[in-house]
Amino acid sequence: MRNSTTLSSNRQGADREPLSGHLAGKLKNLPKQPGVYLFKDTSDDIIYIGKAAVLADRVRSYFQKGADLSPKIRALVAHAVDLETIITKSELEALLLESNLIKRHHPRFNIVLRDDKQYPYLRLPIHDDFPRLSIVRGVKNDKALYFGPYVPTGAMRETLRVIRKVFPLATCSIEINGTADRACLEFEIKRCMAPCTGNQTKEDYHRIVSQVRWFLEGRDQELLTSLRDDMHVLADQEAFEDAARLRDRIVKIERTLEKQRVAQIGPIDQDVLGLARAGAGVDVQLLFVRGGLLIGRRDFFWPDAGGVSDEELVRTTLEQFYDKAILPPKEVLLPVKIEDQQLMQQWLSQKKGEAVRLLVPERGAKHQLQQLAQENSTAALNEHLRLQDESREALQELLELLGLAVLPHRIECFDISNTMGAQSVASMVVWQNGRMKKSDYRRFRIKTVEGANDFASMHEVVKRRYGGSLATKAKKILPTPDLIVIDGGIGQLGAAMEAMADLGLSKTEVCGLAKAKGEKDERIYLPGHKTPIVLPLKSPATRLVQTIRDEAHRFAITYHRKLRSQAFISKA
Repeated sequence: MRNSTTLSSNRQGADREPLSGHLAGKLKNLPKQPGVYLFKDTSDDIIYIGKAAVLADRVRSYFQKGADLSPKIRALVAHAVDLETIITKSELEALLLESNLIKRHHPRFNIVLRDDKQYPYLRLPIHDDFPRLSIVRGVKNDKALYFGPYVPTGAMRETLRVIRKVFPLATCSIEINGTADRACLEFEIKRCMAPCTGNQTKEDYHRIVSQVRWFLEGRDQELLTSLRDDMHVLADQEAFEDAARLRDRIVKIERTLEKQRVAQIGPIDQDVLGLARAGAGVDVQLLFVRGGLLIGRRDFFWPDAGGVSDEELVRTTLEQFYDKAILPPKEVLLPVKIEDQQLMQQWLSQKKGEAVRLLVPERGAKHQLQQLAQENSTAALNEHLRLQDESREALQELLELLGLAVLPHRIECFDISNTMGAQSVASMVVWQNGRMKKSDYRRFRIKTVEGANDFASMHEVVKRRYGGSLATKAKKILPTPDLIVIDGGIGQLGAAMEAMADLGLSKTEVCGLAKAKGEKDERIYLPGHKTPIVLPLKSPATRLVQTIRDEAHRFAITYHRKLRSQAFISKA
């Protein structure tokens, strides 16, 4: 059910003119039920989305005379000319709808968690006859155990490396039924006990599965006690070589746990939020602690959130981060209390299938862990601000060197990769507002060019990106760049410019970037200029365009190698 209300265009919080009788009547008839409200501007664009336990009370609070509104809310109300409400069955349903709508519409007055990643987990299907660990993106309700998320993925690879080195768990993908003729190399190096040949019973295999589970859950004492008991049994049976192997396994596990343990508070799973501010910049750090082990972290930075409260930032992070296929832990440690804490706990508990607690620790080990997140947030914020300053300096230098009309806040860069004309591909990478924006990357297989013709390939890919069906689709999600960088000299630049002219986009800023043979200097080629601009060595502008060009080259060569490998396998 939807309700539409038109609002006065003169909004200044407590100082605005009195509402008209017509508008007052509309506000009087707002639903007294839970739901979501959407403010719109004169262009009918959604500029803010909120939720409420009682829509009438919440929406009217924006227009109460003498209301103490924050600068952000005063600006919101000043721009809002229309309101839409959506009634929900419960406040919890309103919470979920609000989060989904924010992700879809990205309203400018909402704090948006721009995070489209699918985080990796380790999946252990304990109900299988012979469970094997696998890497998955996201969590399903399939009765398997999931461990993670691992951010960055290096932490996951290190965990897998330790498990595969210490626990002889099968890593193959064949069906294990005990009838295989012979074991593979993993059995020879004692990384697997060959259940495929019947050399290991299902019961013995599941004993190792339990040990892997204890390791991943941080249940150190249960794991080490079980291994020591097994070692003593083997020693009593005079199987000294096997006992020695278990002794070495115990030592490796103890060293690993000692190195990774961050808090001696038991094998509990926790996510820990830290928040830091400097000027208008805000950073939220999310530490992932599983079984007392710090397995990863995620960093969220907003360069212009000075007018947003800590409570709103923390609540937004929780709502939008856990709205994806991410399994919450049993405890989430927060730097501040949030308004909807009980509602958020209810939602997270429902998502996890067991109780989840939101805590603001003031003392003890949990407080120290939350302080660790604060310290990480401060360090990350300082690095973001440093990179921002460096980016501003680089952009200003580029503006002057290239004679640009505006600072290039979005740069798209193209590169071609092939081997003697075979498996020819192109990449497009994007730099935006101080960082590489991987969600906007694109890769292309060259369709119309035969052989090693980089000029014709560049013409094709630029025309495909900015014209035709791809451009029509891309306009919905990809903004127009302020500057296009072509990896190459006059030839590649000329081909790109010809494609842009064909599309009627000749006013778009385009340049080529290349090194002269035998020279270290980077050179920028501009349309209509035969003499390139030699970039100063180690200048901010030089580092910026080199970083973008090198990323385009990496992205292109990775795709080219993938296609080349597939072609090789198909011929084999």
